[in-house]
Amino acid sequence: MSFDSIARRYARAIFEIGKEAGTLPRLAQEISEFSATYGGHEELRTVLDNPLLPEAQRDALLVELCNRMSLSETTQRTLRLLGQRRRLPALPDIARQLSRLADEDQSLVRAVVTSAGPLGEAYLARLRTEIEKATGKKVTITHKQDPSLIAGVVTKIGDQVIDGSVRARLSNFRESLLRT
Repeated sequence: MSFDSIARRYARAIFEIGKEAGTLPRLAQEISEFSATYGGHEELRTVLDNPLLPEAQRDALLVELCNRMSLSETTQRTLRLLGQRRRLPALPDIARQLSRLADEDQSLVRAVVTSAGPLGEAYLARLRTEIEKATGKKVTITHKQDPSLIAGVVTKIGDQVIDGSVRARLSNFRESLLRT
């Protein structure tokens, strides 16, 4: 189920609170961490999303989880509110939207670079510099490896994908041969 419109509203509100308090980076990070925990544990989701669970127990469980994760008071209040309003299933979408808003606020763009094998730090630094020149923003690069690419690099910046892999070139070559 998609919670896009709900996620945008909550993310915007959380963003404004974090911005006003000067805690936006920490707040966004903590929401993201809790979202990963929530998304990664089916049993936890089942319990927290159970409509038969009394509100007091859900709230106590959220407080306990937040304390164990050493989350800030603002994050705890936010998560408890989401629990009270039965909006925890929207948390992954909220975290994504909040991360996007925080990145925009900091003029930051995230790039995912996928290659067939390891890439050197010098190459990644040069790539970061080129992306920064092209976007005019600070760049954070995440590197992934996918041997099925054969060779080359696929760079994803937001919604834009630049596929310089041998796999893509072979696929294009195959298609052109089939058309003739």
